[in-house]
Amino acid sequence: MRYAETGFNLEVDLSRGNIERVETDPRLTELYLGGLGTNTKMLWDRVPPETDPFSPDNLLIFSSGLLGGTLAPGANRTIVTTISPQTRLLAFSMMGGFWAPELKYAGYDKVILRGKSPDLVYLYINNDKVEIRDASHLSGKGSNETAELIREELQDPRIQVSAIGLAGENRVFFASIEQGRSSASRGGIGAVMGDKGVKAIAVRGTRDVNVARPAEFMELCSRVLQFIKDRESKPIPGVMPILAGLGSPQEMKLIDEEWHTTNFMWGNSRTRRKDFWTKEIEEKWRGTQESVRKRLISCYNCPMKCGATISMPGVATYMMKCFTKLTYTMAAYSDLDFGFRIAQRATEYGVDGFSAPQVMAFALELHEKGILTDNDMQGMPSDNEEKFYWLLDRIVRREGIGDILADGTYWAAQKIGKGAEEYAHNNIKKQEQLPLKLGMLNPVYFLMYSTGEKINITQIEGQFPQSPFATKEETEDFIKDWIQVPDEKFKDYLRKWEFRGEFSNPNYPDAQASCDIVDWQEMMHYIDDAVGMCAGLSSFPLKPPYHIHNYPAFISAAAGFDVDEASLTRITRRNRNLVRAVNVRRGLRRADEKPPEDHWKKRFPELEAKLLDAYYQFKGWDNDGIPTKETLKDLDLAYVAEDFEQRGIIKNGQS
Repeated sequence: MRYAETGFNLEVDLSRGNIERVETDPRLTELYLGGLGTNTKMLWDRVPPETDPFSPDNLLIFSSGLLGGTLAPGANRTIVTTISPQTRLLAFSMMGGFWAPELKYAGYDKVILRGKSPDLVYLYINNDKVEIRDASHLSGKGSNETAELIREELQDPRIQVSAIGLAGENRVFFASIEQGRSSASRGGIGAVMGDKGVKAIAVRGTRDVNVARPAEFMELCSRVLQFIKDRESKPIPGVMPILAGLGSPQEMKLIDEEWHTTNFMWGNSRTRRKDFWTKEIEEKWRGTQESVRKRLISCYNCPMKCGATISMPGVATYMMKCFTKLTYTMAAYSDLDFGFRIAQRATEYGVDGFSAPQVMAFALELHEKGILTDNDMQGMPSDNEEKFYWLLDRIVRREGIGDILADGTYWAAQKIGKGAEEYAHNNIKKQEQLPLKLGMLNPVYFLMYSTGEKINITQIEGQFPQSPFATKEETEDFIKDWIQVPDEKFKDYLRKWEFRGEFSNPNYPDAQASCDIVDWQEMMHYIDDAVGMCAGLSSFPLKPPYHIHNYPAFISAAAGFDVDEASLTRITRRNRNLVRAVNVRRGLRRADEKPPEDHWKKRFPELEAKLLDAYYQFKGWDNDGIPTKETLKDLDLAYVAEDFEQRGIIKNGQS
């Protein structure tokens, strides 16, 4: 019997209309755990590096992590993996909700889509019954609307649906896959789904998920629930309120926008509004949010309530979490009411809430500068907010200038020319980032921004504080019960961190501390992405219930093979290097690893070069960011080293 996982994947060849239930190798679980780890192994084996994202040979993989569907609180993430049309690199995005556990209950760990359907279809999974069904009647429908129509058609309100909107159908490079209360947004994953002709995947399951040692596993789950209760009663002082507790940033529960509104870029400009956040704005926004927020909501088997049901006059009810309410608001230099309204339309269309508003603001800035002409923007309303609705509609339909903007700011700038490249200034590896404008370079964040394969800072940062505490007393109070640290040295790093100045980071001029901190934060995210755990209970918040010291016990009790801290660390290093290898094979090099030029007001090029040198050496990579043969072989990735040698990426005889 297989424990924690089902031991079966669902392989769907859309070109042939063929469906197979395929048994998986348990050894792969021991090597890569599951989720992102085994997804990446599959992409390495089956998708050659020359494969275009919109090729039938590209795979789109939906995976429940190793712990998904078990009673581990928060183990509900769907890990969606493919080759991105936007970055041309590996894309992996996580969404919460109920879909992944339902897939486990249907008897599958993954759904692998390959090929292309000649007609628009949706996949229906109900235990052993799996069908490719006609979706022509769903063409052009919104993502949430599609889910409701499928539930009505199948006469089962309990079916879990992942769907794309019009943006995915039209292959918008930043199209998302929506799943009611969560989405897989980054990297244009929804565009790949649309290219394959799949409107939705609907899942219903009624089977059990077995764990190897149930009594032990239940005791571990009980401890986590008690820790969550205790931790939530003690928010961390000296930290912005939305980050003082657990879960995703509590944007829907709290009105705490001073930091974001004064440090985010407004519109696509290169300045920030330090004077924006006032008591009057705070109270106005509070009134808006409390009037439209009907209730706070959770994902499967999670006590946290990070999202909310939003209902506004004249707008269909929808669910929202985290920063999307702000990204549209700030792009339009507008009010929170506008943010909630346009976010509903954007969710139905299925677009990434980080990229889409920046693309629209980018277009308006180009128009203001005369790079895009009135003829390019023919028909655009004069009202500021209406401009954004107009642009959003053009983009998802790929009409007029929207057809160019639908490729994102980097690729759009290449097509537009005339100096447009200068204004596509908030990209990393061709993907739009959170529009932050900060002061002094932060070396830890420099490394995370530069080298993170997920290319999304909010899904890289984590358990080490974002800034030092104001006083030594606050620092010591934080440290006294900081049990999550993998090593006592991290407490010393925090103690040495000063509050201001070029020397405020403990790594200056030595980069060791930054490398250690980034490596720890990465490790926790790679564990979460393999086991299917919400980052809001592990890798993202301060002092979470899941950490390197208790994860081995969870995995061992659930899956039945023994894992300790050392072996779990090794697995995450293996997964991290395999993800890097996929991207290296697709052309990623050191020259690509840099944050936006104006992200920090004060930069230190010499220090930044030393940081990258030190990080690459720390990881066992060469000076161009390529894992060495020695590193790969040590991690049981000799097959990667051999491939690199054959391609000339690693020279013969090079270690």
